[in-house]
Amino acid sequence: MNPYPFTKILRSALLALTLLCSFPVHSKDKQIVYLSAKQDLPFWSTMGKGVKAAALKQGFTYKELDSNLNAQTQLQNARKAIAEGAVGIVLSPTDSKTAPEVLNLALQAKIPVVIADIGTNAGEYTSYIKSDNYRGAFDIGVALTVALKEKGWRDDPYAMITISLARKNGQDRSNGFRDAMQAAGHGKETALRQMQNYSADETFQFVNDILRSSPKLRSVFIQTDQPVSGAMRALKAAKKDGEILIVSFDAMPEVAELLNSGALVAVGMQQPYLMGSMAGEALIGKLRGDTIPKQILVPILVATKKNIATLLPVANKTVFGLEPK
Repeated sequence: MNPYPFTKILRSALLALTLLCSFPVHSKDKQIVYLSAKQDLPFWSTMGKGVKAAALKQGFTYKELDSNLNAQTQLQNARKAIAEGAVGIVLSPTDSKTAPEVLNLALQAKIPVVIADIGTNAGEYTSYIKSDNYRGAFDIGVALTVALKEKGWRDDPYAMITISLARKNGQDRSNGFRDAMQAAGHGKETALRQMQNYSADETFQFVNDILRSSPKLRSVFIQTDQPVSGAMRALKAAKKDGEILIVSFDAMPEVAELLNSGALVAVGMQQPYLMGSMAGEALIGKLRGDTIPKQILVPILVATKKNIATLLPVANKTVFGLEPK
């Protein structure tokens, strides 16, 4: 059973957005820096919007530095932020094993760090803002098994195209989805590919390769949003439209259209704007001297054709970072 009743998810998301502190810190010329894993991916750019909103609301200045999924660039960015006098850092690591170097630098400089998504294998930090990746992926798997049953497809193989499994969130998504499929009797995992550059072209090639080796494939779980278009392109080229179901994680702005058309069966929508604003608030709270929870868990909004219209009013803000018209 989903531990996050639908109405509770909506209520908690709206409440979290309004919980910006009433008493700004006097912080002229004090800068908060967001170290983004990859700025041109919608998830990270929206996360940055949330961090920025929290920082500016409390009178801080804001700067964003792009690590571009490169550990060395991430380290250079951390050094730059410290050298330029950042009072706090929000870090979305390139992966969990590269984060400790940044955390150690910040610790030496006595600068607090809040981690937003992905996680770390070691190191000191103020708080870790994370999506419930395991539960979200499990619920996506459940939605997929329902769709497979409706089509009369049983015991057919599935594939996963994952984010880096060096990341904690990648491990959680893979395990959650796999457990849901196995619990429903769909335990045939025929292929797994790890993304390297997170592009649509990369996933297009992955799906082509999988189709050649697994002609009986019935479903694919793609663990982030931007590469989904590559998978759809591959299925169309192979004339497999409608014969293979796609579920995904994160959400593109056209998510409602994709769900309503049947191009996607289910999407696990992280709430990056909400996560970014919560990360910024946690960091500001630390600077103020507040006691901050070591981990803050943010639920996943699992969208299907049946509920997307109800979810969109909240998702437009917390998922896509859109301002009300």
